Amino acid sequence: MKHLETLDFIEAINRAGSIRGAAETLSITSTALNRRLLALEEELGAPVFERLARGVRLSIAGELLIQHIRSQRADLDRVRSQIADLKGERRGHVKVACSQALLPYFMPREINVYRADHPQVTFSVNLRDRHRAERALVALEADIALVFEPVRLSDVQVLATAPQLVHAVMNRNHPLAAKQKVRLSDLAQYPVGMPSEEFGVRYLLDIAMQRSSVRITPVIESDSFEFLRMYPGSDLTITFQIPIGLPDDADATFVTRPIDPRDVPAGLLYLAQLRSRTLPVGAANFARQLARAMDAAAEV
Repeated sequence: MKHLETLDFIEAINRAGSIRGAAETLSITSTALNRRLLALEEELGAPVFERLARGVRLSIAGELLIQHIRSQRADLDRVRSQIADLKGERRGHVKVACSQALLPYFMPREINVYRADHPQVTFSVNLRDRHRAERALVALEADIALVFEPVRLSDVQVLATAPQLVHAVMNRNHPLAAKQKVRLSDLAQYPVGMPSEEFGVRYLLDIAMQRSSVRITPVIESDSFEFLRMYPGSDLTITFQIPIGLPDDADATFVTRPIDPRDVPAGLLYLAQLRSRTLPVGAANFARQLARAMDAAAEV
């Protein structure tokens, strides 16, 4: 299907930022690739890329073209999935964009469960927190998105939500481990490691501090929740996570305690798809499984 091959070489040029770099990726000569691009631009009657002093970038016409072809590819994937379903097969490819908290435990577990019944279905799982999750759906880079406290939801259809309290993660011998819940004022007495500002957990903590007289200055900031979860040690540092991002089995070293919702109200985990899009069968079925799992994992 020629239009899909066209998308491949346009996307390769866009990623590389140059025809020469894309040609190396595609294992063809830059002359041959440039010839294909010029032929396409002549057919369209408009440049697909703006030529810059150092490389190229998509023109407005190019952005429209790439979105159109991505939409065609998504429709073809959906039809293939439906045809496979008619034959009693469950094939297809599911593209998931999700918050970092879901990557270590929740998403691997759910994919394992799904593939146990549908081993022919394959997956792409990509980290897309807050700002980028909705853009991945709009660009058809993802079928479904699972994100904590998204920035906006104007272009997507929400399939399910699950409330999640922010938990403090600490060494098992930490003085606050004796409490059932902790307050912001408790946390202010100890060193704290916080996620970077782009994450939903940090957003909730920052809002809570703006509404109170408590101020917490982190001694460590990181864009890795896995690093933050593993950090608490003998120096009594406290880090943060939502429960769906924590392991099911008890850890011999760490404990978690929810922050009192009077200080930090629960945030929402959203499962979403692009509005008005009909998902491929595999993605739709996996989304239903995720919705059930989110309902079981909801914490208020």
